[in-house]
Amino acid sequence: MIRLKTGLEGRKTRFGNMRERLEESGYHLGGNWDYHTGYFDRILNREEGETLYIRAPFDVIAGRLDEDSASIKFRTPFLIKHVVNIGFDSEDSSLLTSTFNQFQEPVDKDGRIPDKKKWQEIGVREVNRLIAILE
Repeated sequence: MIRLKTGLEGRKTRFGNMRERLEESGYHLGGNWDYHTGYFDRILNREEGETLYIRAPFDVIAGRLDEDSASIKFRTPFLIKHVVNIGFDSEDSSLLTSTFNQFQEPVDKDGRIPDKKKWQEIGVREVNRLIAILE
């Protein structure tokens, strides 16, 4: 995981408006949300079984997350890499095609991110785009 130092932390907005604008920019609401906290995710890179995400966590400060009118406040964004198991398709391994189960749990939810400086710079640029959407 790489924490990003940006101007996003502490910014407030309405959940519904932000969700719509971020979905148009390739973000989605992460699956582990509850009524008081959540995060917006966007894939930055995907190679074989490794996916690098930018994650913008937030807290609900008024209302509930299932309400468009809920107020949210962003926390520190970060990069995270998920690694899934890639192997041969057990039904027909003679085809020699590698496949993976898209619904499986990651083998490593916080995989090592090589070239941290490069991805940190990319992550900060992406958060700056997110901040521009906020304004």
